[in-house]
Amino acid sequence: MQKECKCGNTLSIQLRTVKYSKKVHIKNVPIFSCEKCEESEVLLDVKEDLTELIQKIHTYSKNQIFFNEINEFAHLLFVSSEKELIHIPIEDIIEQRINELLDILLLAQSLDDIKWVKETEKRLLQITDQIISNEKIYKI
Repeated sequence: MQKECKCGNTLSIQLRTVKYSKKVHIKNVPIFSCEKCEESEVLLDVKEDLTELIQKIHTYSKNQIFFNEINEFAHLLFVSSEKELIHIPIEDIIEQRINELLDILLLAQSLDDIKWVKETEKRLLQITDQIISNEKIYKI
């Protein structure tokens, strides 16, 4: 995924750390970055989850939060950038993650854990919404 910067250069996606209130580091946030003018912006697809996290940040006791543990798109980017998985097509990584989440959903439903079911459904929606909005990119 790439986008054009105001300076005419190409913005590319990077997983970066966002500092909030100078004390909390939110790691692995997908951000469009320009190497030429150093412009950066949070991906629109994850902005809502990042905003929601920031609104709840006072409930976290840690100084470091991993966004890829909260947002599935960030998780998929994080996993696909791991050196031992770099040779695996993104389509396969997405399919594997969807299958993992479906297994988790079945387990959560069998335990009647409504909170876990809702969280897993939210994660599945994050992936499917991303695939639908970027169908040309993923070709699934």
